[in-house]
Amino acid sequence: MMGREKVGVLGVARDALEVLGGQIRIARIERGWTQKHLGSVCGASERTISMIERGHPSVAIGNVLNAAVSVGVPLFQLDDPEELARIRHRGEERIALIPKRVAAQQEVPLELRDF
Repeated sequence: MMGREKVGVLGVARDALEVLGGQIRIARIERGWTQKHLGSVCGASERTISMIERGHPSVAIGNVLNAAVSVGVPLFQLDDPEELARIRHRGEERIALIPKRVAAQQEVPLELRDF
């Protein structure tokens, strides 16, 4: 069995993962839930919940968002799920208007690299 591939993330992304993981942990504890219970609610293992709460970058984004929604952590600072759906719809409309292909991009500047 092969181990998981190490995922490199930019500093800001790492901070965001840790902040979101911390918010999920706080909300879970405030509800009086164990990691095992949260995992059963959102369809993830207890180990996955532990990794989410520690901000581990290799956890699937769907698992992270499921955990956040399950404990009531607002996504994108929105408490209303219908507003998030409206924003998603507007984004889809904008994507439909942009070209299907983009030109090859230049290399990422060194100052933006974190790994």
